[in-house]
Amino acid sequence: MGQWPVRVLGAASEIPLADWNACAGPENPFAQGEFFRALEQSGSACSRTGWQPVHLVADGEDGRPAGLFPAYLKTHSQGEYVFDHAWADAFERAGGRYYPKLQAAFPFTPATGPRLLLRDPDCGRALIAAMEQVTGDNGFSSAHATFICPEQQALFRDAGWLIRTGEQFHWQNAGYGEFADFLGALSSAKRKQIRKERERAQAGLDILHLTGRDITETHWDAFWTFYQDTGARKWGRPYLTRDFFSMIGETMGDRVLLMLALRGRTPIAGALNFIGSECLYGRYWGATEEVPFLHFELCYYQAIDWAIRNGRARVEAGAQGAHKLARGYRPTPVISAHHIPNPGFRAAVADFLARETTAVIEEIDWLDAHGPFRRGQG
Repeated sequence: MGQWPVRVLGAASEIPLADWNACAGPENPFAQGEFFRALEQSGSACSRTGWQPVHLVADGEDGRPAGLFPAYLKTHSQGEYVFDHAWADAFERAGGRYYPKLQAAFPFTPATGPRLLLRDPDCGRALIAAMEQVTGDNGFSSAHATFICPEQQALFRDAGWLIRTGEQFHWQNAGYGEFADFLGALSSAKRKQIRKERERAQAGLDILHLTGRDITETHWDAFWTFYQDTGARKWGRPYLTRDFFSMIGETMGDRVLLMLALRGRTPIAGALNFIGSECLYGRYWGATEEVPFLHFELCYYQAIDWAIRNGRARVEAGAQGAHKLARGYRPTPVISAHHIPNPGFRAAVADFLARETTAVIEEIDWLDAHGPFRRGQG
């Protein structure tokens, strides 16, 4: 690829960890080599589960990776959170073969972040071009990059990828000094509602915040039980293996925040978060006992409280969930990009996206105008 030779690797572990993280930078926990290695080596993201690693690497003149484009060859559309099942159905009804496709993402993680991990920003276009070439040379239907951080969206637009706008709910820190300051920005009714919810959720329970070496295998065993219960109800089977949690605890425990609710000495619920330099990312939750509003407490209010006390600019609490609006999370556009070589299919998807984008932006504007904040606040 011109000045940037690009090669394809079949595992994150084929790149020295120091070289991977030199490209990823320290800001986003999901971009770290430890996260990708844990996913792949635990058997969570592998060919058996329909997530075959296809990582593109641009080599620099110094012989080290100048940039990475982590991606996976997918045989389904599970675990992505940007839904293209209707695209797949339409393409196959027209006689095409939608799968396999290429997916650039943090697997099972609908968090915004860099899709291109760039030690040298100049190699970004070469990596995108290489992804297009791999797609065409192998006859894949498409390539997708989901939840792209704002700083990289123009690279994909300039390359001609179709842009899709989705919606999540993120909490924004407006310079609050403490949780009470956040409550003060809400309408009176919403303040009272949240106080009542927190009081009911915490009654008779202790809430623990654990990170680093304070998280033991016993804690992971408890959380695994919670995660399995939620995963079985939402997806049919959990995406992540038990080994994954031990691996992240061992290799990146300082980027993990595990919140547990205990009744006496027994954990009854938990929420797993990842710590970024500017953002707290909520990921998984589960419980073995039904407690009113405990989900809101562990996943939303505790996260906001932690973010305020630790100077984070926002909380991303995962995909979907309009119920987050009443808890102070604001509707936020999220962007994905899609490379579709087939001209007819591309035109059909482009037409769909034009209409979908209008509807999504209108909904975001309406929800933001009817949020829980007092006029002029939030």
